[in-house]
Amino acid sequence: MHRRERKAVRADGAARGQRFSMAHRLYLRIYGALLVSLGLAACLFGLAHWLYDPEHLNSGNEAIAELASSVLPPASASSAQQQAALTRWAKRLHTDLALYTSAGEPVAAAGEPLPPLAKARRGAKLFGPMAVFTLQLPDGRWLVGQRAYGKRAPLGLLAMLVLIALVVAVAAYPAVRRLTRRLERLQESVETWGGGQLGTRVAVEGKDEVARLATSFNQAAARIEALVGAQKNLLANASHELRSPLARIRMAVELMQDQAAPAIRDELTRNIGELDQLIDEVLLASRLDATAELARSDEQADLAAIVAEECTRVGASFDAAALTLPGDARLLRRLVRNLLENAGRYGAGSGVHASLRLHDKGAIVLDVCDSGPGVPEAERERIFEPFYRVPGASESAGGVGLGLSLVRQIARHHGGEVRCLAGEPGGCCFRVQLPASLPAPLPGF
Repeated sequence: MHRRERKAVRADGAARGQRFSMAHRLYLRIYGALLVSLGLAACLFGLAHWLYDPEHLNSGNEAIAELASSVLPPASASSAQQQAALTRWAKRLHTDLALYTSAGEPVAAAGEPLPPLAKARRGAKLFGPMAVFTLQLPDGRWLVGQRAYGKRAPLGLLAMLVLIALVVAVAAYPAVRRLTRRLERLQESVETWGGGQLGTRVAVEGKDEVARLATSFNQAAARIEALVGAQKNLLANASHELRSPLARIRMAVELMQDQAAPAIRDELTRNIGELDQLIDEVLLASRLDATAELARSDEQADLAAIVAEECTRVGASFDAAALTLPGDARLLRRLVRNLLENAGRYGAGSGVHASLRLHDKGAIVLDVCDSGPGVPEAERERIFEPFYRVPGASESAGGVGLGLSLVRQIARHHGGEVRCLAGEPGGCCFRVQLPASLPAPLPGF
């Protein structure tokens, strides 16, 4: 056989052996731990059954009867002799004893009082060999006894069962815990990676399914990190390359002020502005996408001042309570500006009103409303999708289709949410809810 073929066969055999190795199969290890625990429990149950088995104890009682007939004085002995012998053996055996004649007459007793012979015989099966027992000696006399451990038999059995449960729990816990602890570490790493730390990797431990899953995750995370890095570089380079020709076009438009028709000049200026805005918003959206964690900042943004300044800039009416919140003031200004520009663009020339207040549940609420045609209820969620336009909206109105998408991203970046509601008495109203405080303030976005 060729050397490469032999190596391939050996590699295939090694892989097959690894594939069917119990140590490399998580479910087999869990199943094996369960079987070992059950086997140990069965052994302990068997031991308990042997210790408290009636037949086993009855065989011991028969041996005691033969022994008693040889150590006790004969029936013809005096009561004092029989009493002395019974007392001596009761102390040595730690057993309460009572001796009766063959007719059932009491002869001697030692230890705690025992039931009469007739009652003891009737209740022997009821009490069982672990409690009161009756034995008929070869000479016809009756011996009634109660072993000291028989009084504590129920408590001892309960203790045995508790011990069995503890042994099973102690034997199964380390094995199961060791198997699941790696899954918990894998989960924590995946959550950290999903929170935006794309450089997170999982420690590969063992050679079972969990280890292979960790290896697959590390490989996928590395590929995704490389793709995101390439996307960031592409966006950064593209924005730089696009701004240069835009600047040249803007300069050319300024130089041909007197030569071009006013309508053409205005259209060129508007298109240049839209391209510049598109570049800014695409870059901002990519930055927000790359950071899934909430915005945290030591700086308090004066949201009331931001609303007042932006409403004054576009000529919108407003009423704003003096409210501040931790966050990025630049992003919050972009949120307010996009909402006001969207209302002015699609409000059909109606007045725009902004309202900032503190909700009774501790949330900051910003409403930006207009009295235009409004947004159909079926479209109120889709308008937050990137580059989506409501059917019938004119592109000549301006905008690049990213404004409302950025509003939602910024709101969620600050732990809030934005919704599109029906205006009163008509039009459209965008409501932004932001938490008044954010956890664990760290350097800003």
